[in-house]
Amino acid sequence: MSYSVLVCDDSTVARKQVKRCLQASLDVNICEAHHGAEALALLSEKQIDLVCLDLTMPIVDGIGVLEGIREQKIECFVVVISADIQTEMKAKVAALGVLDFIEKPVKTDTLLAVLHKFGIR
Repeated sequence: MSYSVLVCDDSTVARKQVKRCLQASLDVNICEAHHGAEALALLSEKQIDLVCLDLTMPIVDGIGVLEGIREQKIECFVVVISADIQTEMKAKVAALGVLDFIEKPVKTDTLLAVLHKFGIR
């Protein structure tokens, strides 16, 4: 099965790393967003199955994206990939409905294990 994935991070290096991880084992069609406002625009235009989302970004941050997804009732899975590993932040994103929280830098095995746990193969 092919998945439509949005990788949202203001770092080009981080986006490339996540794309490599996903393309290693999944049939994916990947689009990219450089910040949260761009991600929300893409989510309103396209059917996206999975969002790989950073938290610390300009214009609209990851929390703003998660709130926008909830407000607009956009149906997609979200995995947060962030260096902000504070317990409070993990609790906040969990309350906003993310599948899981992965610490940067992302490792292929870790990301795929999370996705497999939720039936994304």
